[in-house]
Amino acid sequence: MPSSLEIAQNARLRPVLEIAAEMGIEPAELELFGPYKAKVRLEILQRLAGRPDGREIVVTAITPTPLGEGKTTTTVGLTQALNRIGVRAAATLRQPSLGPVFGIKGGGAGGGYSQIVPMEDINLHFTGDLHAVAAAHNTGAAFLDNHLLRGNELGIDPATIRWPRVVDVNDRVLRRVVVGIGETEDTRETEFHITAASEVMAILALATDLQDMRARIGRVIVGETRDGRPVTLEDLRVAGAMAVVMRDAIKPNLAQTLEGGPAFVHAGPFANIAHGNSSVVADRVALKLMDAVVTEGGFGSDMGFQKFIDIKCRMSGLRPSAAVIVTTIRALKMHGGAGKVVAGKPLDEAIRREDPDAVRRGAENLEAHLAIAAQYGIPAVVAVNSFPDDHDSEIAVIQEVARKGGAREAIVARHFAQGGAGAEELARAVWAVAREGAPDFRFLDREDATLRERIEAIATRIYGADGVDYAPEAERALDAIGRLGYDRVPVCMAKTQSSISHDPALKGRPRGFRLPIRDARLFAGAGFVTAYCGDMRTMPGLPTHPNGEGVDLDANGRIVGLF
Repeated sequence: MPSSLEIAQNARLRPVLEIAAEMGIEPAELELFGPYKAKVRLEILQRLAGRPDGREIVVTAITPTPLGEGKTTTTVGLTQALNRIGVRAAATLRQPSLGPVFGIKGGGAGGGYSQIVPMEDINLHFTGDLHAVAAAHNTGAAFLDNHLLRGNELGIDPATIRWPRVVDVNDRVLRRVVVGIGETEDTRETEFHITAASEVMAILALATDLQDMRARIGRVIVGETRDGRPVTLEDLRVAGAMAVVMRDAIKPNLAQTLEGGPAFVHAGPFANIAHGNSSVVADRVALKLMDAVVTEGGFGSDMGFQKFIDIKCRMSGLRPSAAVIVTTIRALKMHGGAGKVVAGKPLDEAIRREDPDAVRRGAENLEAHLAIAAQYGIPAVVAVNSFPDDHDSEIAVIQEVARKGGAREAIVARHFAQGGAGAEELARAVWAVAREGAPDFRFLDREDATLRERIEAIATRIYGADGVDYAPEAERALDAIGRLGYDRVPVCMAKTQSSISHDPALKGRPRGFRLPIRDARLFAGAGFVTAYCGDMRTMPGLPTHPNGEGVDLDANGRIVGLF
């Protein structure tokens, strides 16, 4: 089978104008970036305001191996399959971050014959949204430090500044830096985050329109005065300039699947350190135009799916009709202790060997993720992302466990190798569930729950912890956030994606642990508080041999070695 890059490069793409016309988008509502990608103007939502929404399907997964379990690929394959069975469907995906593309995670456009194209553009610079986020964010940082240098009229206490700088590269040496050397007598220690973790990115993903984005940027708190008053980007008189930089970035990006169906790729927050979902505006546009919208929550249901419901849906009014939980036999074997999965190394022979008992042991992880979907009253279908080494005896175990665990169906899907044709059975099952909807939909906690109540609900009811232990720094931070009047906003947990718990070594369905919260930060513009679990970092590092080592241009200027 050709590589994903070769498949994408050999694909025949349809003009984006043709795809848009089929969807019902008018030419004046498009801003073209060449023949195959475009931005959609938000005025379309005014024109379509009276049209009913389609059904939203959210794709999530079990706790993944370092290789990923094909959640994005399944999102694309399911979208292609829905279109094949006569359901007008579009995908809404996050935009990949350049750091992980050149690091270890791989691309964010799917794989095999279930991809979004033009794949190279999407995985690299696309329409420049991430660059706009970085430029806007760092403009705020520059204005803040300039204000300190020029007399500090607002009386900002430098010790309270929590506004970092960002860059879209995995660069661990930038986690802690000193700024101001040679420019001022008062140097200051600060940090870099990866661009996808920027509060500006969270605002881009959660804003409902341009004016909402502008207002949210103004509400961002960068520090406090010496007498404890919060200082915002509005106070620094930079919020307007930042919004100008972001003016085009808020328009969702339209691309296509390998089979010529529509796909929106917009916003890019990680689910382990941010809320991990595509933009509200992309979902809203797609829902007005299509019968079904297939979106993706980053990593497992304990991460992007939980945040999709408790942050994105709570703020936007979006409501999913069904969930798809992606699993693989190799991941369940890993959770069952049969072997390790290491990125960049050949798959452990113990993982390849037929072993239904290991699958059964590891399937408690699948049971936990089904229970998470049930917490929200959302009906779930399990998608077994198929690999050539899978055995019928192992698939039978997954189907048995899934149905006992409350899944409506457990379907083997072969979309990686066969495209939409390999996921038609999955599409029929998912669409049948989605048409019924989720009449028992609910959030995890009350609208007026406190921050500590929200943290403890996520810890005990989603992760399965026995309780929460707050470090002194976290206690002080939560108390300070409460004094500022933000004690009842949603919580965005930052934790490892490699375990349902905070500890990446705890596989399967961890029990008998307490969740350590080491710190908390207020993201007033985004509208949530992030609680940091264990040693979770906001700037990823690179492995010994990053993916970027194999990426190059051939003699004809064509990209090689990407995926």
